[in-house]
Amino acid sequence: MKAAICTSYGTPDVLKITDIPKPIPKSNQILVHIKASAVNSGDVRVRSLDVGGWLMRFVMRLVLGFAKPRNPVLGTVFSGIIEAVGEKVTLFKPGDEVYGMTGFDFGTYAEFIALPENGTIALKPSGASFESAAAILFGGSTALYFLQKAQLLDSSAAAGEEQNKNILIYGATGSVGTSAIQVAKYHKANVTAVCSASGMQLAKRLGADTVIDYQQQDFKECGQKFDIVFDAVGKTNKKACQGLLKPSGVFITVGGLDVASETKQQLETLSKMFEEGLLNDAIDKTYSIDHIVEAHGYVDSGHKKGNVVIVL
Repeated sequence: MKAAICTSYGTPDVLKITDIPKPIPKSNQILVHIKASAVNSGDVRVRSLDVGGWLMRFVMRLVLGFAKPRNPVLGTVFSGIIEAVGEKVTLFKPGDEVYGMTGFDFGTYAEFIALPENGTIALKPSGASFESAAAILFGGSTALYFLQKAQLLDSSAAAGEEQNKNILIYGATGSVGTSAIQVAKYHKANVTAVCSASGMQLAKRLGADTVIDYQQQDFKECGQKFDIVFDAVGKTNKKACQGLLKPSGVFITVGGLDVASETKQQLETLSKMFEEGLLNDAIDKTYSIDHIVEAHGYVDSGHKKGNVVIVL
């Protein structure tokens, strides 16, 4: 089967298209014919080993592999069709259209993948294309994890009760940021989005109440106080944003040591939002797997708005 493999850590051209054996599912596994994947910030950090500081790079080499990733097939999100199932599988059947995430197991830059049925996998949202399903996964699950951690929706709130929390999202037009806007609006929050001028229309279209062009205005001088400040790109810190927080306000960032967990419940929430028309896929560009180098180069450029999808 066709796959993109990472031959070493480095620039996008370390990715090579090749043929590798098609996996055979074990008794508890499903075999998915992948139709779409995506390139996100996590993928490019792994490929380039851009994790900040020699100690962290050393740790990541221990985790991932010293000279190159132990699993050379990168990619962490997928959508596709189940081709076969092991004899002990009960949750899925051949022909099911599914989507999911593989975390540090990677493996989605390939035509097929074998996964345990109890992994982070769910039926694809009704009405979603394979491209849309793949696009919403990484940013959506990450946004859900961090905003739930920041108690965007109070556990003590009654079902359907509006919270009307004020949230500022820094880096609001990346994969995580675009999803965070929509998750916050889903929970009735008032959203201030911080992005460049080229992303302002996208942020407004996704529902942001206020949009700040950081190239024209210091967002820290906006004159408002927030319940949550969410750094969706890992490029600011709590000290810099302290003046933006209410006395009980919370600062959260994707740039710390906390790695977002992936759960089936997150997929169920994303599916519900998509099917209700409350989650836009925010696809910026789509590439074939044969152009994976160009796709990674585009994400590396920093010009990406929303999501970059890979079709197989």
